[in-house]
Amino acid sequence: MKAFLDHQIDIEKIGSQLNELQGLLESKTELSEKHDLSPFFKGRPDLISFVGHLHPGITKSDKFAYEYDIFGDFSSDFTVGDSRRNSYCFIELEDAREKSIFRNTGRATPDWSPRFEHGYSQIIDWSYKLDDMEKSDTFEERFGARSIDSFSILIIGRSQFLSAQDERRLRWRERHVVVRSQQIRCLTYDELLTELKEIFSIYSLAYAAEEEVIDVEDQ
Repeated sequence: MKAFLDHQIDIEKIGSQLNELQGLLESKTELSEKHDLSPFFKGRPDLISFVGHLHPGITKSDKFAYEYDIFGDFSSDFTVGDSRRNSYCFIELEDAREKSIFRNTGRATPDWSPRFEHGYSQIIDWSYKLDDMEKSDTFEERFGARSIDSFSILIIGRSQFLSAQDERRLRWRERHVVVRSQQIRCLTYDELLTELKEIFSIYSLAYAAEEEVIDVEDQ
């Protein structure tokens, strides 16, 4: 997909879709990106758009795309944008399996898994291409601006498979490895669900307050 779809989040759908995500995570210990996770999110544009709100620069998303073509060379599983603020969140999904993030090789410290490195490298390639094309006419045609506030998220693995040491290593990498002057958010699917629930509680209050203001103005 080379073009974004206009999409405003239907806040009333988010609560039920978060429950559906929780149900999916509770249904299996391990989940396939291809057969379970990608189809699940692809069928719920409101929910994946809500994931884009983990980008600090997005306040009200209005653009959405799946398998978004990044200038011919790479593609993002899902991309969510706030065109008013020129902010875009690029999302990479990977498997939710025991060895998605780390794998034991007989050493005291597990190795990073090929699946994690693949997803992480994908994001590095997106960042390279965005940086290479920034300020060009082609870039402006795509995003409506010659530069954007971009943010990337890698969603992978399950929290239950991470030891305390694994969790520390993952958080250290997230905080200290910087690509294009930015951190890459790395979340398990369980962490994603928790964060989205927290944001939803805040977002719902703001939405309710906004509706009250509209009702008063209409009287």
